[in-house]
Amino acid sequence: MVYVIKVGGNVIDNPVLLEKFLADFAKIPGKKILIHGGGKIATRIGDKLGITANYVDGRRITDAATIDVVTMVYGGLVNKQIVAKLQAVGCNAIGLTGADANIIPASKRPVKEIDYGFVGDIATADLQVDPVKLLLDAGLTPVFSPLTHDGKGQILNTNADTIASSLAIALSGSYAVRLIYCFEKKGVLRNAADDDSVINLINREIYQTLLAEGVLTDGILPKLQNAFSAIESGVKEVLIGHADDVRKNTTDAVAGTLIC
Repeated sequence: MVYVIKVGGNVIDNPVLLEKFLADFAKIPGKKILIHGGGKIATRIGDKLGITANYVDGRRITDAATIDVVTMVYGGLVNKQIVAKLQAVGCNAIGLTGADANIIPASKRPVKEIDYGFVGDIATADLQVDPVKLLLDAGLTPVFSPLTHDGKGQILNTNADTIASSLAIALSGSYAVRLIYCFEKKGVLRNAADDDSVINLINREIYQTLLAEGVLTDGILPKLQNAFSAIESGVKEVLIGHADDVRKNTTDAVAGTLIC
């Protein structure tokens, strides 16, 4: 089994939560991959540099100045801090972007109603996962920042959930893969105001019912869409849960929401 684990921005932004998460992550036995975000940190550093973050429908517009900021923050500051912290707790990690070893080529998002700038869209079939497999088989833990490249020298900002899903799908031809989305909630909630209202199992039928009932919030919908896309493309299991439960969610006694 390979665990492809994405940790959300609210955990990355909180040093105490991050330390605990990484200590737990390091104790997961076997092959594992970590994908991280870091949007709020990029926004703070951009503000200090006089580069104001611009969002449309919750999605960052990545202009020429912003791509420089997110490359520095995601691929440098956040990624290398995570790698160093993992080394400190006995996990031999290696930090990567999608440009390294040409692992995640992408294409710049076409301009339609909105110009998102230097944002990358991934075609999963284009991923080059042989280098990832070599790292895993050598006992290393890849840590991916949410950056890809266009093959022409341009770094692209790419959604970390999508990178996690694409890596899980691409690796599913060689391994049984469990894709785990970790964030600050215990799973998909029936009531957003009640942290204990976790929906433990969601299949396509239940998903459609929840949509019709208006239960699902905008924030969780992209994760569910990525989850079903991954399942339909060969990933064995997808789980959405709290970062504190990451070790439990690599066992059979899972917490959170299992997608099937």
